[in-house]
Amino acid sequence: MATYLYKAVTGEGEEREGELDAASPQAVVRQLQQSGLIPLAVDPVSPAGALRSLVGRRQGGLQVQQFSRELAELMHAGIALDRALQIMLKATEDEAQQALLKRIQDSVQRGQPLSAALQQQDGLFSPFYLSMIQAAESAGNLTEGLSDAAAYLERSRELREKLLSALIYPVILFVVALLSLTIILVYVIPQFEQLFADMGEALPFATRVVIGAADAVRTGGPWALLLGVLGYLLFKRQLRQAEFRLGWHTQLLRWPLLGGLLQRIETARFSRSLGTLLRGGVTLVSALQLARGTLSNAAFSTAIEEVTEQVREGRRLGDQLQQVRLFPVLAIQMIQVGEETGQLDNTLLKVADRYDREVSLSIQRMLTLLEPILIVGLGILIAGIIMSILVAIMSINQLPL
Repeated sequence: MATYLYKAVTGEGEEREGELDAASPQAVVRQLQQSGLIPLAVDPVSPAGALRSLVGRRQGGLQVQQFSRELAELMHAGIALDRALQIMLKATEDEAQQALLKRIQDSVQRGQPLSAALQQQDGLFSPFYLSMIQAAESAGNLTEGLSDAAAYLERSRELREKLLSALIYPVILFVVALLSLTIILVYVIPQFEQLFADMGEALPFATRVVIGAADAVRTGGPWALLLGVLGYLLFKRQLRQAEFRLGWHTQLLRWPLLGGLLQRIETARFSRSLGTLLRGGVTLVSALQLARGTLSNAAFSTAIEEVTEQVREGRRLGDQLQQVRLFPVLAIQMIQVGEETGQLDNTLLKVADRYDREVSLSIQRMLTLLEPILIVGLGILIAGIIMSILVAIMSINQLPL
């Protein structure tokens, strides 16, 4: 069975649009004809296409978060799952979102668990999310599972947006500085070259350097830009190779300032993922495998893969994390205490909260240093260029006639 969008008209010429589940487009045509409609168009639609067309790919995670939060709140109020989905279906006016909720509701009404209904939505819901829902269903606590899933998605989105927002101003400042220097070197400095052409070696050294830099940018700039683009594309291609990506990500962790920030980001992400899964009832080994998939640094991902194998053999999580030497000492100590007290899930979430705060503070400190460095650096460069031109102009008056 697949879902098809149809457009048809009645015998009186009134246009109708909607969706039908059928085995083929021909079956849709037959259903429409049996209903007294004249089919005009029948097009297939993917299960996740409805939601993606509504919010776009970048907002898919936000829509899953809203779905989880709304469904959890309704079920907290004592409303059954089927009835909650029906209320959500009536509450939205968007046809695409209604189609998605209708498919989920139909699957639930056929006796399927919610996790199975979500799994049929063409990969819209991640394996991480589905595992949380499956564990909550097994524990008979779907409401809490949905709340935990929504909370996890909210915190993850907040951290991601915080990082992006913090980088916007420095990036804009850097681009403006680069464009300003390019304009000065390519369009402004050449206007003075004819004036200084007769001075030869008498031209001050600083001025000769600036004019040489302008000539280099003007003649070699396009080639440098082309090489830069090709180098970037080659670098991206190399990153697809596991060995190269692992080496590069390992080197990033050793960089001053940036390495410590990346370490805290990955620690917070891993701890929140693992803690949320464990709280939802997922076993430790399965939770480690799923939490590993949320990491973006290959060095951390490889380390967690090794830790998972050791934990499967019966070793303690905290001891194995200590062996890989990637996680902060304080985080490891807290995890070890959590294992000893039987509160590993809560401890991991506390670790995540702590390092989320540290990430925010680290970003603020880096920006506090970076912004004045960029501003002062740009000012010094432009002032140096202007001074070199002024010195050359003043030198013209000192030349013998």
